[in-house]
Amino acid sequence: MTGALVAGFLAAPSAGATERVPGGAAEAKGVQVAAERAAKKGIKWQDCPAAWGLEKPIQCGWVTVPVDYAKPNGPTIKIAVDRVRSTGTAKERQGSLVYNPGGPGGSGLKFPRKVTTKNPIYAKTSKAYDFVGFDPRGVGKSAPISCVDPKQFVAAPKADPVPDSKADKLAQRKLAKQYADGCAKRSGKLLPYLTTMNTARDIDVVRAALGDKKLNYLGVSYGTYIGAVYGTLFPNHVRRMIVDSVVNPAQSNIWYQANLEQDTAFEGRFKDWEKWVAQHDSVFHIGNSQAKVHAQWLKLRAEAKKKPIGGLVGPAELINFFQSAAYYDSSWIPVADTWAKYRSGDKKALVEAAGPDLAGAVAAENGNAVYTAVECADAKWPTSWAKWDRDNTRIHRQAPFMTWSNAWMNLPCATWKAPQGNPLEVKTRKGLPQTLIVQSTRDAATPYSGAVELHKRFRGSRLITEKGAGSHGVTGLVNPCINDRFDAYLLTGKVDAKDVTCAPHAVPAPKAAK
Repeated sequence: MTGALVAGFLAAPSAGATERVPGGAAEAKGVQVAAERAAKKGIKWQDCPAAWGLEKPIQCGWVTVPVDYAKPNGPTIKIAVDRVRSTGTAKERQGSLVYNPGGPGGSGLKFPRKVTTKNPIYAKTSKAYDFVGFDPRGVGKSAPISCVDPKQFVAAPKADPVPDSKADKLAQRKLAKQYADGCAKRSGKLLPYLTTMNTARDIDVVRAALGDKKLNYLGVSYGTYIGAVYGTLFPNHVRRMIVDSVVNPAQSNIWYQANLEQDTAFEGRFKDWEKWVAQHDSVFHIGNSQAKVHAQWLKLRAEAKKKPIGGLVGPAELINFFQSAAYYDSSWIPVADTWAKYRSGDKKALVEAAGPDLAGAVAAENGNAVYTAVECADAKWPTSWAKWDRDNTRIHRQAPFMTWSNAWMNLPCATWKAPQGNPLEVKTRKGLPQTLIVQSTRDAATPYSGAVELHKRFRGSRLITEKGAGSHGVTGLVNPCINDRFDAYLLTGKVDAKDVTCAPHAVPAPKAAK
């Protein structure tokens, strides 16, 4: 709840009063009530439903949380959680490691599979911790929300995001309003409560249900903002916290400004990938300079606009597919390889990769619905179309790759029907232990300045910078400079005396054509 709404729950402050309870006194009390109940009840662990795709010995269960923490005795929802037990001895065990992969709208239920698939990066930490994943409220198995029919959501081809006229912009504005209205119609009751603060509160209830006095947490991407909010609301409940690829938590950045800054960063990272493609022209045959590769991208985009590839893949679908190369180095080879196949006459690979995924439609629609709901609920957004138009037109001139695509994705927040709150002031409060921040300098989705900002706000934190790299999500990649410090922190709580700069992890190396 916003400060204005919370005021009714607080005694009149004296002149020398200390700061109000962050997030609201009523909600703070509600979390306490819900956590005490969860601690008594625990979690009834059992084999996961077959349809969830989580193999034994992963176990699944549920944790009940209030919809509205100001009313802990009111309506509730169930949060889906899973875990795999620590692989070490009883003496080695240090509790649970709770994970969030980002989004908003991402599911964390696959996290225990880091252990069952024997991922070597987590071999040491999995001896000490139960790996715990969960679906945040609104996501997947946890009271999932929806804004539009999933088949309609993935239908293709969609209009080119880059407008050619005022009419194009008006059409996109109508779509954005229809989407916002659809969210209100299909999921209205939950929308006011789909906030980052409530997800952080849910995590505290999950912590209690697990039987842990303090939380060990790993958050990636948007999961870092959840961690920053959790650390502010519950500093005394944090044992160890790693945040990887950091959302800038400044109140002025949440969320309108964050998306504008993404646009510029994605442009830079897309160019990094184009340079890499050019360096491997002997493999991909797209162009031997970044400029030539970019010219071929523009040509492909123009062709798809004139006539969608396979009748399904237009500019919007191409941006969505090629964007993965700007997100993750692991996508560099697959995207370039698919493009190269198309250029040699194989359209099928590109249509399959960039066209609609009907099998994943429900999950994709739900993920986008939660993304929209959380970002719209967390903060107040500009309602003036003139401001949106002015800002995105300006940024598009320097960063045309995905500026307008991102704008239309977020525009439902301009006509959002549910309440919009005020972001929490993320700061160090008494009891917060040292946190570990990990970030690459070329990250597009969460620009490097976000890690610097959180580092300032969480006193005593340590920042590990992967210089010259740009993959989103660093701790899951092979880089001993980072991996060893990740293990040391989780196993011993120790960090370096100073911030650390690491050389970049190895970039993908395509196999030369035979």
